[in-house]
Amino acid sequence: MIVSVNSDPNRIEFDILLNSTIEELNIHAKKSSNKVASLQGRNLEPYVKDVMTDLAIGTPFENSIELIGGQKFPDIIANKFYGIEVKTTTQNHWKTTGNSVLESTRVDNVERIFMLFAKLADPIEFRCRPYEDVLSEVVVTHSPRYLIDMNLEKGKTIFDKIKMPYDTLRKKDNAIKPIVDYYKSMLKPGEELWWMDSENNSKPSSIVIKIWNNLSLKERQELKNRAMAYFPELFGNSNDKFGRLAIWLVTREAIVCPNVRDLFTAGGKKDFLIGKTTYSRVPRILLNLFENIQEIVENIIQTPAFELSEYWETNTTEKKKLFDWIDLISCQAKKIPDAKHLNVKQILTELTFRNSK
Repeated sequence: MIVSVNSDPNRIEFDILLNSTIEELNIHAKKSSNKVASLQGRNLEPYVKDVMTDLAIGTPFENSIELIGGQKFPDIIANKFYGIEVKTTTQNHWKTTGNSVLESTRVDNVERIFMLFAKLADPIEFRCRPYEDVLSEVVVTHSPRYLIDMNLEKGKTIFDKIKMPYDTLRKKDNAIKPIVDYYKSMLKPGEELWWMDSENNSKPSSIVIKIWNNLSLKERQELKNRAMAYFPELFGNSNDKFGRLAIWLVTREAIVCPNVRDLFTAGGKKDFLIGKTTYSRVPRILLNLFENIQEIVENIIQTPAFELSEYWETNTTEKKKLFDWIDLISCQAKKIPDAKHLNVKQILTELTFRNSK
């Protein structure tokens, strides 16, 4: 992208042109409301372009108004420097989903963009504001996109929230990261972003949402093993200990499981033999752990320490991650009333390093 370092050329004249365009469009809305109401979506763009072209005669922007069309951003440009993005809604409000945060289709050299918004519900009205002044949040459809609010108060934009100007953000190599960092900082305990940036190497979620019961037995067990590696709280006694797992299944694996609790607790107690030692009355959730320890340990070995740190909500390293996992599990297991007779740390240590040699 070529970035201009000059001040905005003919900005006063362009502001006058924009104001005149909005005034003229609102006159059209009153005189020919049925015609204007039919100009939904991309049908409005050439209409706005024609109005601007007529009004630009005798100004520095005469013969420079250009309709870009296609999937480019913005929709209309003037003097190859200013841009107008056209949005419409048929609802009686001033909000809609905007453009991609990444702006990969932005027209080169366009430095100042304005949002021209048409509310095509009765009464029809047009408004125009600087693009960055109406972007309140980031929402996700198939990719992160801005949320447009034409009534947004000054100081309430997404750029105010992340404390970074729009022009600074859009020119970054990774424009998503500051936004992800902001929303991460706002998460409550147990919450997670369902969309994550590629820089964090997050596994892409499937386009197909699956039901747990439709998975093969092998797929189910593999997911349970990963869950036991990533979510130590499963072995505690908190009322919401399955919450993060349920979110993870949906957001990272595109799997809906209506009965997450039953995956680990159904089946009752059972004796467990290690070598010549028998551990009696082991709760089902710990039996699941002990019986699949080799696969669980392999998951931990294969998962980078920085990723495990996020799952465990505590720092770990490549050298310490197995020891840290054992400590986390044993700490949680102490809260299980039916497991007080078990030395979970000793059992896990023996199983883990016996099977990892």
